[in-house]
Amino acid sequence: MVAAAATLTGCLAVTACSPVREYRRPDMLMPAAYPGQDATGRPIAAIPYRSFFADPELRALIDSAVVNNQDLRIALKNIDYSKQSLGAARLGGLPSLDLQVKGSSTNYSDNSQLATSRSSNLNQRDYTASLSASWELDIWSKIGNRKKAALAEYLRSTDAARAVRTRLVSDVAQGYWNLKMLDAQLDITRRNVSLADSTLAMMRLQYDAGNVTSLAVQQQDARLQAACQSIPRLEATRSAQENALSILAGRMPGLPVKRSPGLDRSVVPDSLGAGVPLELLRNRPDVRAAEESLMAQHASMGAAKAMLYPSLTVTAQGGLNSISADNWFSTPGSLFSVVGGSVLQPVFRHGELSAQYQQAKIRRDQAELAFRQTLLKSVGEVSDALVQVQKTGEQERFALRRVSTLRLAAKNSMLLFQSGMATYLEVITAESDLLQAELDLADVQRRRLSSVADLYRSVGGGWQE
Repeated sequence: MVAAAATLTGCLAVTACSPVREYRRPDMLMPAAYPGQDATGRPIAAIPYRSFFADPELRALIDSAVVNNQDLRIALKNIDYSKQSLGAARLGGLPSLDLQVKGSSTNYSDNSQLATSRSSNLNQRDYTASLSASWELDIWSKIGNRKKAALAEYLRSTDAARAVRTRLVSDVAQGYWNLKMLDAQLDITRRNVSLADSTLAMMRLQYDAGNVTSLAVQQQDARLQAACQSIPRLEATRSAQENALSILAGRMPGLPVKRSPGLDRSVVPDSLGAGVPLELLRNRPDVRAAEESLMAQHASMGAAKAMLYPSLTVTAQGGLNSISADNWFSTPGSLFSVVGGSVLQPVFRHGELSAQYQQAKIRRDQAELAFRQTLLKSVGEVSDALVQVQKTGEQERFALRRVSTLRLAAKNSMLLFQSGMATYLEVITAESDLLQAELDLADVQRRRLSSVADLYRSVGGGWQE
């Protein structure tokens, strides 16, 4: 025991710290603000989705997805798995204890070596009950680095689940608005079918009166059939979108999805601010997860480096031992104890320990590059989303004005045609332009709302309670 203590003192005198420096976040030159936006914009990342999205039907869908989505539930199970590893790693600095109870009885033959001695007993018994303890002193922070790696992995799994949730909230919102766009386009197409049918009836009357040719009637009829043909296509697309939303929400596909009518009723915040790029390190879960993966690899590298250094282990064993079952529990005669210490210095392991350290170092470098790439990508995504929100808003204003103008033009063309001051081609052209403009407006409104959801996701919103 004295020798073991002396050995311990000598080892502690050599060093009492990890052979690898503590983790420090890589230096990243972050811009002060996103392109085209100052840092005074109201940040939206900290707004819970139930406050960010005003549509109650959309909030109900997101609520269902957060609870029932299968991908998110798998991610949450990964947290439970990492938690078990973390619990085991936290106990790594405690001694290991083993309880052993054994008994043996050996009968030797008359021709054995023991039989040559008349004093030898050919039937030998031994009964032992012992408690063994082994404790490795964490001189080089090998165990400590393993704890850090397990903790970082646990945090990474938590933020990975948050990233899944953030993506899920955005996907549900975009799918919901896409479904409402299809509703609007179906409504526009059906109204166009009704209008085309009325125009066809009028042209047939004009044809009977000799005011138009049969070609005009045939072209209007073909236009009516084209509009009718687009209805089942839109209905099939809408059904597929409903099923996709049901799967995201963890519901059985095939049932209709409740939604409020009209894209213009999908209220979103009037003022959208992304904050500053530096906030991505705190708000965006995938950036946090990438850094936590780097922290885990850094700690694992420290543990691999510590494997190259001597390890000091103190062992102790004590219990009861007897050659007779009757005297097994007789104390103090049956008591025994053993205390020892050992220092193990790896010398030659076929290069395995050195290779493992170099591999851990490479994985650490890869994790740092992945963290840098994730951060760069996130800044780019926020910048792109900000531009999309701004530009789709401008497009929507122009699209609204275009629809208003073409509605008036279509109305006037019909009046002029009825009075003989416009041709049927002008009527068809005006109505076709109006249809396309209304369909384009619905698509622009959907893209504007989707860009808002994408901005909300890209800044790290959606996982906060």
